[in-house]
Amino acid sequence: MENFIVSARKYRPDTFVSVVGQSSVTNTLKKSIQSNHLAQAYLFCGPRGVGKTTCARIFAKTLNCFSRTSDTEPCNECESCKAFIDQRSYNIHELDAASNNSVEDIRNLIEQVRIPPQVGKYSIYIIDEVHMLSQQAFNAFLKTLEEPPKHAVFILATTEKHKIIPTILSRCQIFDFNRIKIDDTVQFLEHIAIQENIEYEKEAFNIIAQKADGAMRDALSIFDQVVSFSDGAVTYKGVVDNLNILDYEYFFAATDAFLNQDVSKALLIFHEVLDNGFDAHHFLNDLGHHLRDLLVSANEETLPLLEVGEKIQEKYKEQTQRCPATFIFDALEIIGQYDISFRTAKNKRLHVELALMKLCNIRNEKKK
Repeated sequence: MENFIVSARKYRPDTFVSVVGQSSVTNTLKKSIQSNHLAQAYLFCGPRGVGKTTCARIFAKTLNCFSRTSDTEPCNECESCKAFIDQRSYNIHELDAASNNSVEDIRNLIEQVRIPPQVGKYSIYIIDEVHMLSQQAFNAFLKTLEEPPKHAVFILATTEKHKIIPTILSRCQIFDFNRIKIDDTVQFLEHIAIQENIEYEKEAFNIIAQKADGAMRDALSIFDQVVSFSDGAVTYKGVVDNLNILDYEYFFAATDAFLNQDVSKALLIFHEVLDNGFDAHHFLNDLGHHLRDLLVSANEETLPLLEVGEKIQEKYKEQTQRCPATFIFDALEIIGQYDISFRTAKNKRLHVELALMKLCNIRNEKKK
C-alpha cells in the first residue's frame, strides 16, 4: 500500500511563484537576488502556517542554484537544488530553536558558520522559532549575526516577533507575512482537489478557509481530515457535520423569527443548537457576526467584505432586503450588551433566551 503524504507536505511550494498569498515578500526576495543586494540576516515573522519556513527554504535554494530561471526561480535540476530536495545539502542548515535554545547550541552554530560552503556560493542557516532562544543565547549570537563571514546568510523565522530583543531586530531585514486571504485559500484547495480527482463544493472550501483563520497549513490539515471521511466528495454539509460548525441556516432562520416577532421559533432554534452540543456564547457571537454580514451585503461596495460562497451570498442578499438597517443596528446593540454580561450570568441559557426575546421585540418597540 502506498504511504499517504499529508497535503501540507505533498503540495508544499518549491518555487516563489507557487507560494500562496505572499507576493509582496516573494517579489522583494527575488529582486534582492537579481540585484545581488543580499543582507547577512533576514527575519520572517507572521502567524503560523502562512509560509515563513517555506519561503526561507525557497530563498536558500535559489541563492545556491547554478542555473536560475529568467524569472529568478530555482531550476530544481542542478546538483545544488537536487541535494536540497533530497535533504543531503551541506550548504543549507536548519535549526529548531525550540529545542536548541541554549548558549552551547549557539556556540556550536558559530563554529559551524566559519566553514565555507562545499558546493555553491552561500552557507544558509535557517533558524525556526527563533523567539525561543534564551537571553544568553541571543547575546552570544549578536556578534556573528552582525558580522558573519561573506558566505553566511541567516534566515530567522518566528511567530512572536515581540519576544525577540531589539538588538537582534536591528541586525535583520524584517519581512512581515500576512494571513492568507479566504479567496486565495479556496483557490489553492480547488487546485489540490482537481489534482487528486476529488469532487467538491466551493462553499465547503469556503468553510474550511474560514476555520483555518488565514493559516494555509491548518486549511490543508482540515482538508485532509474532511476528505478521509467524505468518500472522495467534499460537500458543504459534510464539512459542517465533520467540523461540528454551526450551519448558516440556523442564523437565517433565527433572523426570520426576529423579523416575524416569532419568539417560540427563536427559542426552538436555540434549543436545537444546544441539543447539537454547541455553546450558548458561541451561538450568540455567531449571531452577531451573521447580522454584521447582513449589513455588509446590503451595499454593493461592501459586498467583497462578505467572505462566503456564492450560494450563501445570494441568501444574504435576499434576507438583507427584508432587514431594515435600523433593525440590524438595534439587534447588534442588544447582542453586544448580552455578550458583555454573559460571563456574569448565573443561568447562561436563560440569559441568551432573554436576548432572543428582546430581538423578537425590536419591531414592536419601533411601532410604539
